[in-house]
Amino acid sequence: MITEKLLFLPGNPRYQPSELKPYFGYDHLYQEVARVELATLETLHEIGVIPPHEYSLIRPATVDEILAVSTTEVDKIEKITKHDIRAWVRLAQNIVGETLARYIHVPLTSYDPLDTGRILQFIKAYEHAVKPALAEVVAIFAGITRKFSRQIQIGRTHGQHALPITVGFWLATILSRLVYNWEKMEAFSRGLVGKISGAVGAYNAQAGLGIKTLCGEKSFEERVLEKVGVKPARISTQILPPEPLGYFLFSCLMLSASLGQLGRDCRHLMRSEIGEIGEPFDPDQVGSSTMAQKRNPINFENLEGTWIKTKNEFGKVLDTLISEHQRDLVGSCVARDFPTILVNLQQQLNTLLRKDKETQTPFLERMTVNPRACQTNFEMSAKVVLAEPIYIALQLAGYRGDGHHLINHSAVPLAQKNGIPLITALEEIARSDPELQKIVSAIPDEMKELFHNPQNYVGDAPLKAHQIAEYADAVLLKMAA
Repeated sequence: MITEKLLFLPGNPRYQPSELKPYFGYDHLYQEVARVELATLETLHEIGVIPPHEYSLIRPATVDEILAVSTTEVDKIEKITKHDIRAWVRLAQNIVGETLARYIHVPLTSYDPLDTGRILQFIKAYEHAVKPALAEVVAIFAGITRKFSRQIQIGRTHGQHALPITVGFWLATILSRLVYNWEKMEAFSRGLVGKISGAVGAYNAQAGLGIKTLCGEKSFEERVLEKVGVKPARISTQILPPEPLGYFLFSCLMLSASLGQLGRDCRHLMRSEIGEIGEPFDPDQVGSSTMAQKRNPINFENLEGTWIKTKNEFGKVLDTLISEHQRDLVGSCVARDFPTILVNLQQQLNTLLRKDKETQTPFLERMTVNPRACQTNFEMSAKVVLAEPIYIALQLAGYRGDGHHLINHSAVPLAQKNGIPLITALEEIARSDPELQKIVSAIPDEMKELFHNPQNYVGDAPLKAHQIAEYADAVLLKMAA
């Protein structure tokens, strides 16, 4: 008799989010299979195949015992049967007794309960673990996006200083991706389907043995799947069509990439020479085994590293998009690893939600922004960062030459050499060029004022930060409805 269940999850044993153990913990893997089989028995009773006096032998305690059949127990019998579902069937038959034993697994094929059960696992794991964690992350993310909507930051393209933005704008670009992919996950989770269609998917036993005729307008498949809460696939073989689950797992992959983007950005912004972002550092934490001064971005690195793992796990999903004829066994062992994608995603979310001991504040909320470092880094390029608006202003004021070339090859080098603002460098060049001086004089005063205050050239960055935060709030409300 098994006294303690084995609840390890697929994937690396180092990463075992407890939230997913009720669904993907090893000894729970047949729970949803059992749910489908029990729904099948109930349907057989409803249509008159199982007489009432026989079906009444299934008591609540019987149901509980069937649902509790562990994978470890199945494994022991499978050493004899060399078939997992027939092993489960034997265990279930022993539980229900001789009278009902003959109805177990009628008129199913293995992958009716296996594929449908797998879909139920993913739906429940998403609804009860991933989705609540994601909602908390999005809510916190929206808050810090608003908080730093006006904090100046130098924008970067190709790793080089570009135009001024705000920290909130940068965060909003990631928040927008998180919410977009969450909406896709939600939609694809609602599109997950099951099957009760038999050995080749053509309902042979149901049609040929008279079960179909007993069901009336609603098919046997519809009746069974309605009890477990999913709709049937339009058509299936012995296995479900791969697209519904494939798209759902792809949306999980894309969300993982969004979290990886946060990790990538933050670990670079934590670089010693940048220092704009900081990870919280616990009182007893160690940054390096030898360099005691170190504060490594381990959590941000794990966010990105976990995305890499998930990307490679998704290759297994792609490898199972084809199967020989109505089904072969190649994809069976591969599909057992699919939950690793959700395990990895939950691990990323848990990283951001991990609370400190003293204040119970989530990691994401404790992430720090260093305004002084943001300002210092911005000022490194502040004198030349407005090359874009100055060259455009020249062209709009009537400059006939190549304004971009003038700024790039004349004004920027002069500004850098003398440590003066770019607009001052342009005005110096214009003193020896009457035509250019006329053009510079024609630039409106309010524009020139802007050119002397590059910190104001942030465009709609604060506005966009607030818009995306509001979009996130709206999605949170929708998801909670």
